[in-house]
Amino acid sequence: MNKILSVLTLSAGLMCVTSCSDFLDTSSDSNKTSNDAYNSVYFTGQRINAIYGDMINDRAYIQDIPIKWGSNTDCELVDGLGSNATNTTHYRGVGNYNADPGYSAFSGEWNTLYKTIEDANECIDGINNSSLMADGNASQKSMQRYLGEAYVLRAMVYFDMIRYWGDVPFVTEPSKSDLSNVYSKKTDRDEIMDNLMEDLKKAADLLPWADQVSGYTTEHPTKGYAYALLGQMALTRAGWAIREQAKEGYETATEDNDPTYPTQRPTAEKREELYKLAAQSFAQVIKSGFHKLNPSFANEWYLINQLTLDQTYHENLFEIPMGLGATGELGYTCGLRIAKPGTSTYGFNNSPGALQLTSTLFYSYNKNDERRDVTCATIQLADDDNGVTREEMVGNTPFSLCVGKWDPRMMSDKWLQQNKGASGKAGYGINVVKMRYSQVLLYYAEAMNYLAGPDGHVEGDAGITAREALAEVHTRAFSNENKAEALNYVNGLTADNFFDALVNENKWELAGECVRKFDLIRWNLLSAKVREFKKEYLKELMDGTYQETVWFNYADAAKTKIDMSSVTWYGIPDGKHSSEYDASADSFGKSDYTKTSDKQVYTNLPSISSGLIGTTTVTTDGEVSFTAPAVVNRYLMPLASTTISSSQGSLSNSYGYNN
Repeated sequence: MNKILSVLTLSAGLMCVTSCSDFLDTSSDSNKTSNDAYNSVYFTGQRINAIYGDMINDRAYIQDIPIKWGSNTDCELVDGLGSNATNTTHYRGVGNYNADPGYSAFSGEWNTLYKTIEDANECIDGINNSSLMADGNASQKSMQRYLGEAYVLRAMVYFDMIRYWGDVPFVTEPSKSDLSNVYSKKTDRDEIMDNLMEDLKKAADLLPWADQVSGYTTEHPTKGYAYALLGQMALTRAGWAIREQAKEGYETATEDNDPTYPTQRPTAEKREELYKLAAQSFAQVIKSGFHKLNPSFANEWYLINQLTLDQTYHENLFEIPMGLGATGELGYTCGLRIAKPGTSTYGFNNSPGALQLTSTLFYSYNKNDERRDVTCATIQLADDDNGVTREEMVGNTPFSLCVGKWDPRMMSDKWLQQNKGASGKAGYGINVVKMRYSQVLLYYAEAMNYLAGPDGHVEGDAGITAREALAEVHTRAFSNENKAEALNYVNGLTADNFFDALVNENKWELAGECVRKFDLIRWNLLSAKVREFKKEYLKELMDGTYQETVWFNYADAAKTKIDMSSVTWYGIPDGKHSSEYDASADSFGKSDYTKTSDKQVYTNLPSISSGLIGTTTVTTDGEVSFTAPAVVNRYLMPLASTTISSSQGSLSNSYGYNN
């Protein structure tokens, strides 16, 4: 029996359980009766593997959640500009907050995620009732790890669902044969998170740290991820959220608040409690010593592209395992572009347009911040007329920079061999990283700053201040010769601007990873930051920040690779002349706000996130204004029409969406 049956309209199709890894080994042995399965460590492991098999699906953790759910923010955009931005039954329109319940992916996502929850519920129930959980049993430790794993995976999936849809049905037991727990109504998301946080506390006691037990790598939920997810959930629970109706005693936002569907957060007393829980949870990770920052930001992403687990620093607390040749859209649907039809050097072309970055993000980085050129892909790979692969500058694409964190030039020889022989899409195998240690440090800094300011301490903290945690993340991004400059920046922050610095660091560190949107939501900054990005683009276009033409040198005699350090992003340096460079290309300054025919300014810019912030009007003197949408701050998505029609009246849409 599948979870919530017709309410969830679970598909009968195979949930992509191809053998991406041992996690996806869901053989018939795992389908034994519950009593048999959970009285065997081996068969219990097979049941746990089925949870991972559920997640490896386009409508879950292959494509939609890690790539599409996180757009649009002030720096990450879906590839939907102009008329594409208002297509309500396509991911491009949905990414611009122009969604319709008829969009087919909504039901697929809902079904897939509740299938995962159903399997987790069955595992939790089966393990808790297993004779192997008895004290003194030789298999108890293994069974406890499996229980902790199921608790964390269920919490992670529910957490992702409520951040996307808001209130959803919350069921924590397997479906009953009499269907008495099938047609469930929505549960308030605060109640869901309160329950999940208790589960995560239990899981943290049951799970080992990364590689503490042989074979228990970060491709499993670890103790570190249980604590980190608990802290992340506590911060979300304390933050702002748009509500179906006002909650008594909650604080209502004065900015970006809808009169019918208010944006609210808990009382100051409750927020204090939740921020303490968050700080203490992140402190457990920091104090453990099992997780650290890789000293090199670039090397961390090289390892991810190489499909190599970082077992030295364990910067990634949990990675959902994929499999080369089997599955994995990161690098293909999101990443540095290989132009069609492919190249002689790198093989078959990818399609990395679903998630893109902005010129304002690129220029917001400090010139010496090494994260900029790892994150923002200002080049693409293409063959010339002679079949030679060359790096090409992408030109005037202020809203269409690809995410360089996934880069064919960093991928493994096995991937290259596969891609050279490919004639269609093949799984890139890159794991989905659900939490990095840099996030832990930034979240810890946020919680500590809320409780004690930049330099204070609280009971149960990690022994470092908010400023020290921020400094770890920020200075890592700079070479040794520029670290003093980076540290001076952090040390110069005041109590008044420290939170703003955290908001910026979140962007610089995590852009392209589909994390920022949900943090901006809980800060009630999403709409404000989108408006700010649009104004900033026009300002930078007008004040000469952007160059009409950039000049650069090649790094090799054959002129196939660009020396990125030579690109004149800030103008030709004093004492140099354009004739001293090997080549040039158009750049973001090629647009002209004084001409209404300019597509970037008058078509593309106004279309971005139009469903969230309403109509954007740009005038030829560079002024920009906004007309509010019908529902203010509506970042949540509707339930699918088919989900509602199958619910026997238990579910309906809100936030102004039709059923």
